[in-house]
Amino acid sequence: GMNLSTPEAERLREYMLRGGFLVIDDFWGTSEWRNFYAQLHKIFPDREPEEIPSSHQIFHSFFDIEQVLQVPNVNNGCSGGPTYQRDGYVPYALAIFDDDRRPMMVINFNTDIGDAWEWADVECYPNQYAGYAFRMGINWIVYSMTH
Repeated sequence: GMNLSTPEAERLREYMLRGGFLVIDDFWGTSEWRNFYAQLHKIFPDREPEEIPSSHQIFHSFFDIEQVLQVPNVNNGCSGGPTYQRDGYVPYALAIFDDDRRPMMVINFNTDIGDAWEWADVECYPNQYAGYAFRMGINWIVYSMTH
């Protein structure tokens, strides 16, 4: 779990308020959410995570992404097992928005987009998840570089 010091939280806040972009990925369920939420409030005590609406430009900056997928880790993906871990049954794409409604922090909760990037070349890893993860990552890059 993440455990930010006060100086680390202050630096992250300054980075994002100056136009920086941060992606948080691969944490699952109630317990990990509680830890993340406590750390988030060290960075932004006055902002709450919000679900990113499917109409938001971040889902359409290069590829059109209509649905948030729950991307499994490599073991569950290759075995055909469940896509979830612990009690993280529903995937969320959340954000911390700046005052102009630009996402500064994208929060992938109950999903593991990083694993899909890491294991995309493994034959057993399902292409539907790898393809989605790459499309979403490209959208983040295009969005963050143009907004």
